[in-house]
Amino acid sequence: MTIEHLSHEPRPATGLSRRAVLAAVPLAAPLAVASLSGAAVGAPATGADAAVGAAMVDRAAGFLATLDDAARDAATFAFDSRTRQDWNYMLGSRTAPGLPLERMTADQKAAALDLLATGLSAEGVAKAERVMVLQDVLREQGRGAADRNGERFSTALFGTPAATGAWGWRFEGHHLTLSFTLDGDRVVSVTPSSFSSDPNTVSAGRHRGLVALVEEEVLGRRLFADLGPANRDRAVIAEAAFGNVLALAGREDSVAAERQGVPLADLTPAQADLAVRLVDLYAVDHLASPLAEAQRARTRAGDLMATRFGWAGSNREGEMLYYRLHGDTFLIEFASLRNQPLHLHTIRHDLERNLGRHVVG
Repeated sequence: MTIEHLSHEPRPATGLSRRAVLAAVPLAAPLAVASLSGAAVGAPATGADAAVGAAMVDRAAGFLATLDDAARDAATFAFDSRTRQDWNYMLGSRTAPGLPLERMTADQKAAALDLLATGLSAEGVAKAERVMVLQDVLREQGRGAADRNGERFSTALFGTPAATGAWGWRFEGHHLTLSFTLDGDRVVSVTPSSFSSDPNTVSAGRHRGLVALVEEEVLGRRLFADLGPANRDRAVIAEAAFGNVLALAGREDSVAAERQGVPLADLTPAQADLAVRLVDLYAVDHLASPLAEAQRARTRAGDLMATRFGWAGSNREGEMLYYRLHGDTFLIEFASLRNQPLHLHTIRHDLERNLGRHVVG
């Protein structure tokens, strides 16, 4: 599987306003919510899980084989490097650590994108492409450096990809960070992860009609709007939106210290289904099938109905908002930036397994 032709073809206009999208986005089939509260922790890795890890080892080694000494120096880090912990998708025109696509040869770029594709579903590939093309949109709008572009996204390897031993890799650039940690050929972590956007909806130019994050804002606003007055009051954790996500690198534990908001157990079944759909949107949908199923099980570990939905800000279209979903094993945040309603940030953490700390430290 390869990612074909990233970011340079204009997308057709949708002709939909954000309000029309809100009405048009369907919900997934209803979940048997009541049965999920006692779900067991996910089963051990299956043959399909192992195949994904083995493919990552193979593709990562293949990527390394295409690099000369200078490119290898840029792309590789020790596994215990501080750089592995310092993920950051709020880069503007800057380049993330690693070797960016824009500095790769054609063979290197193909190998890097083959590695990326091992971890992603078709929707994950498409979402990554949409986020990346927004760098071209920002350049065309005169925002940031004149040379910013949709290939300023870096591949970084931490440790040595092999069938044994701890290693990992990250694909990162402005508004996109995807980290995978492995113990040999076993994927042990797929977080932190973020698909973010600016502008989320492109209103003019050759990419007119592109919507980068199709459901994240729409479904969050729908859920808050659907709550009754009492639960809406319980969901509000602050009157004003924060202007950004809070759980940046190294801050997830402090943000997660107190679970705030209304528990899913106190919502109607339809509202709880919608909240769980949001969890899957961040934790499951972008991942390749075996990883997706493992993450679906992971988010159901513990008491899913104890997950709390928290809100801050306005639910009026075009005004700032923030929401979070905080469960036994995960923290998810969404925020529009201060006075920038089309500038959206997200983050998903596994509170126990970020960067594989439960296995590899």
